[in-house]
Amino acid sequence: MLIVDAHQDLAWNMLSFGRDYTHSVAETRRIEAGGLAPIVNGDALLGWPEYQKGCVGLVFASLFATPVRHCVGSWEHGLCYADSIQAARLYRTQLDVYKRLINDHPDMFALVTTRSDLERVLAVWRGRNGEGTGQEDAVGHSASPVGLVVSMEGAECVRDPGELEAWWQHGVRLIGPAWSGNQFCGGTREPGPLSPKGMALLEHMGDLGFGLDLTHMDEQAVLQALDIYPGALLASHSNALALLKDHSDNRHLSDRVIDGILERDGIIGIVPFNQFLKPGWRIGDRREEVSLEWVVAQIDYICQKAGDARHVGLGTDFDGGFGWQSVPSEINSIADLSKLAPLLMEKGYPDEEIISVLGENWIGLLKRILP
Repeated sequence: MLIVDAHQDLAWNMLSFGRDYTHSVAETRRIEAGGLAPIVNGDALLGWPEYQKGCVGLVFASLFATPVRHCVGSWEHGLCYADSIQAARLYRTQLDVYKRLINDHPDMFALVTTRSDLERVLAVWRGRNGEGTGQEDAVGHSASPVGLVVSMEGAECVRDPGELEAWWQHGVRLIGPAWSGNQFCGGTREPGPLSPKGMALLEHMGDLGFGLDLTHMDEQAVLQALDIYPGALLASHSNALALLKDHSDNRHLSDRVIDGILERDGIIGIVPFNQFLKPGWRIGDRREEVSLEWVVAQIDYICQKAGDARHVGLGTDFDGGFGWQSVPSEINSIADLSKLAPLLMEKGYPDEEIISVLGENWIGLLKRILP
């Protein structure tokens, strides 16, 4: 059972805190103990041995930097942007981080930009239950490279739509136009529709074949995009607003938006972040107040609306502003996502649907996007 995670801010963490994702979660926590990272980002949840143990074989790895008006501390110095030129420089730096990670550790990570790349990664992982790869990780499992699909979270690095082809050539395959509001459209806590520049961005994205990530876009912009974008659609890390009654901001998906995504054969990645699961939970509250049953409830909500299990997956956002302290109590690391399988089985989901939710739905989407 291969697990796919549709959102991880790996490069941002590597540059912000010097995290080394070839290390285990325990080693990262040991290195960071008493330092800044656990205070501002929580204890790490991601590490290569945990990818192996949990069969997390594909990750959508983001390019992300913070607009300077949203920077929260001096530790972000040099990692925020004031304009598109600075954003482009930061995103190119993050691309270099991924390429260096892959070049330095080709047995651990692989860039996925084509269907052939995808099939090579899948073949190795699926071979683990057969002949294996001839390698073993630290816990004795056959070891397989984790496939990285590069996504762009916030497109302010794109100064002109004509630059999109260069980003495509660099390996970017998914673009979310907004994180907060920007020149293209409204975003989280900053509402607004698609601007003329946003319309032009989507037109050029569609021509090149990018997947459009609706996460963080304001609802007005999402509804417009659902009508006009010709390509594949996803919400890589977003939860259903209907199960979060106390939330009034535009970060989560209304039923109207969910219905539109389902009608367009899109996929929604559920975020196992306690604040996005249990109404009223806030960072600093006891993690024991939230279990994986809350994640199952979000998954089931999408499946019930869709009438099938083909339109939902996982987009953890682990290490993306929160850590171990803010995830369901059964999770110590990303390896524990597999604990969702028996819970979904108890809910009445057959094996093939569980496999779809935990990974195959995202794989099907990638096969539509990748050249």
